[in-house]
Amino acid sequence: MSPSASSGPPRLAVVGNPGSRRVTLFQDAVAAAGLPGARTVPWLDVLRGGARFLPGETVRIESPGEDAEVDRLLRGADDPTRVEGSALWYARFTAAVREVARAAADAGAPLLDGPADIAVMFDKRLCHGVLETAGVPVPASPTSGPAGAPVRGWDDVRDLMAAHRMPRVFVKPAHGSSASGVLAVETAGGGRVRAATSVERDPAGRLYNSLRVRRCTTEREVAAIVDALAPDGLHIERWLPKATRGGRAADLRVVVVDGRATHAVVRTSSSPMTNLHLGGARGDLAGVRAAIEAAGGSWAEALTVCERAAAAFPDTLCVGVDLLPLTGWRRFAVGEVNAFGDLLPRLTGLPGSGAEGLDTYAAQVAAVLDRTRNDRVSTTP
Repeated sequence: MSPSASSGPPRLAVVGNPGSRRVTLFQDAVAAAGLPGARTVPWLDVLRGGARFLPGETVRIESPGEDAEVDRLLRGADDPTRVEGSALWYARFTAAVREVARAAADAGAPLLDGPADIAVMFDKRLCHGVLETAGVPVPASPTSGPAGAPVRGWDDVRDLMAAHRMPRVFVKPAHGSSASGVLAVETAGGGRVRAATSVERDPAGRLYNSLRVRRCTTEREVAAIVDALAPDGLHIERWLPKATRGGRAADLRVVVVDGRATHAVVRTSSSPMTNLHLGGARGDLAGVRAAIEAAGGSWAEALTVCERAAAAFPDTLCVGVDLLPLTGWRRFAVGEVNAFGDLLPRLTGLPGSGAEGLDTYAAQVAAVLDRTRNDRVSTTP
């Protein structure tokens, strides 16, 4: 994925949705670096007729989100708030990414994002297995990897929880994002079952995302949601007890650019889901770092865990790692690795990261420029 050496600055192209926040922020970073604007290749063009690249362009693959027509073509549904359809979305999206890779290879245009990496990161079962094989600490899971246990519905979830002695688990759509369709399930005495989720179920049984986390208090309600989600594929992992700040559970999104942890944001919540759009709030990073050190943990080790997770996806320039600090602040696990986990506007780089003063997009542009310079030096006679 190294940009090819040339006598001038890299010529960039971005596969994305014109006018979306992500493409706009990337273009802003390109302009701030003094480079010509990146040529935008719309996802609609890719999905309708294939991608076209110019020889020698360096190609960034951006999220297909924030466009209703793109989502309709990928998911096959007109309502973007629907939860079902993630398996079809995944199949069509990964096929489109492979088309981008084919067209880029034909044009001699290097990619900043590996298509195989993207396919794994968008399947939570495969991603969990890759991380586990790489020795990255992850929550225990009976569905990890290609040989993981199948989940055909609630009965399988209940049986796997019992067999693996997991009274509290997260049940996640294998191809979901932004906590869409996730349930935090726990069992109690007397066979009671309850869950927290952002899924709403209408009278016809259709599932929708909402912007609030609600409680399901009966096994029947939990089972109905799980059974509706199961055809798209489900991943189960142990619900690890997170460290808390001010009585709120805390985790971190850590952005890793070209192998180095460059940006981090703390997310806190009174619910099991810390996603900011579900009522989570940004926390105090300095306070979290101090809590880790005061407990005898290591902030440097926490970042190293994230860098090890990113190293499992060597063909991708930038990933977002969800880091789970466990109770006591001394141990860490990785929940997920996100191919498009860099949408953190106005967040600047960590001290000592080499990205001080740069947002996540500017840090990636700087990494591309560094690679171009290094390639030029390595090819100089």
